[in-house]
Amino acid sequence: MVRVANDGRGDAQTLPAPADTDLRALTALVEHQRALLEREDEVHRVLVRVVLDGGGLGEIAHAVAGFFGGAAVVTTTDGRVLASAGTLPEVGPPVALACFDRTGRLLVEDEPVGLRAPEGPADPARAFVRIVAGASELGVLGAFSPGPALTATDVHMLERAATVAALAVTKQQAVAAVEGKYRAEFLRDVLAGRAGDPADAAAHAASLGWDIDRPLVVVVAETDENDAETTRAADEVHSLQDRFVRAWTQAVRSRDTSVAVAGFSQEVVVLLPVPEDADTDAVLRPVGDLARVVRGDGGGGRRTFTAGVSRLVTSVADLPRAYDEALTAVQVGRQVDGGSGLSHFDRLGIYRLLALVPDSADLRRFVTESLGELATDDVPENADLRNTLSVLLDTNLNVAETARRLFFHYNTLRYRIAKLERMLGPFTTDPQLRLTLALALRVHRMKGI
Repeated sequence: MVRVANDGRGDAQTLPAPADTDLRALTALVEHQRALLEREDEVHRVLVRVVLDGGGLGEIAHAVAGFFGGAAVVTTTDGRVLASAGTLPEVGPPVALACFDRTGRLLVEDEPVGLRAPEGPADPARAFVRIVAGASELGVLGAFSPGPALTATDVHMLERAATVAALAVTKQQAVAAVEGKYRAEFLRDVLAGRAGDPADAAAHAASLGWDIDRPLVVVVAETDENDAETTRAADEVHSLQDRFVRAWTQAVRSRDTSVAVAGFSQEVVVLLPVPEDADTDAVLRPVGDLARVVRGDGGGGRRTFTAGVSRLVTSVADLPRAYDEALTAVQVGRQVDGGSGLSHFDRLGIYRLLALVPDSADLRRFVTESLGELATDDVPENADLRNTLSVLLDTNLNVAETARRLFFHYNTLRYRIAKLERMLGPFTTDPQLRLTLALALRVHRMKGI
């Protein structure tokens, strides 16, 4: 091919034809770009068809895993896996990778959006993109490839997939919001004793897929941050609470879909089934497992919370009482442990009575009057002496057992007892004084007063 150009003076000049190699390279590049665009369009068509046919996040993850010949996950913004598909050689499901924590949460705080190169022989190439609808971030879509390293083109294709995933997430959240509101209102009526006859309430719960007519305990999980006094924007508070409710709902339903679970203003309530002969430890184990899954390793913007567990009930009519017990366990547990704990109503002991005192100033005054200078930590030795006194009272003044627990020599403990009696009075011979000191030590432990 010959091109003709003007030299600016009106004279036509003949330019040399491009080399055949350059033409072939250009043709190959155009063909490559055309193939990429066709592949992206095909991916988009397949995923849109999945959504139009009623498919959800599971089907989308399966399609994405097929496109990359590996695995795919869809997670919430804080990394909780909503859907997963595909397996990886020598690894299995993607949640077994180091980029997920022990509870199966994607470490979104450590996994940046975009490409991530393999960090070892068994570590696959991966890419993450945000799932966004308008100004709202809905989650994360990730792809894992055991083959060649992923490219910027693969990320662009993944972003096209995330656009379709946003449709599925939006639909899922809309349906869940309506269902969740209705379920929460019904459960609130049950816990307030306003749901009518117990048999009718159990039947209505069954129509919602819940089985509440069996031995169970009421679990209340309440966020430690007081939303009524927060400086956060209202939309942010609402978003955080929705995330908290979804985390509990997903953790519960992954184990048993018949368990009643719903979110209220600042808490989540679970009616957890337990064996009728279960002791307190047997009850706390499954609750603790659920709490660990919801907490994850604390990353991804998760909120801290305190959980309380009621006594076992065998009748729907007893659920209001059990709910009050769980709320008490949350309140007292937060006062004793300072938040982020798990308390059972039967293990509150004397703290149940102490929590009923309406004015915490009275409790502080009682501690000061009973423990004197030991009530403060102005002297470094005071905390150690309080611990010695606590163990002495717990062992009913058994000096040998106290010395063994504290790893003290017998004579050292005798010296400390004499010093404590000079500071507090003859508690070794006065049972009323011992009771006062035991109560004062427990009040001193209550961080919430």
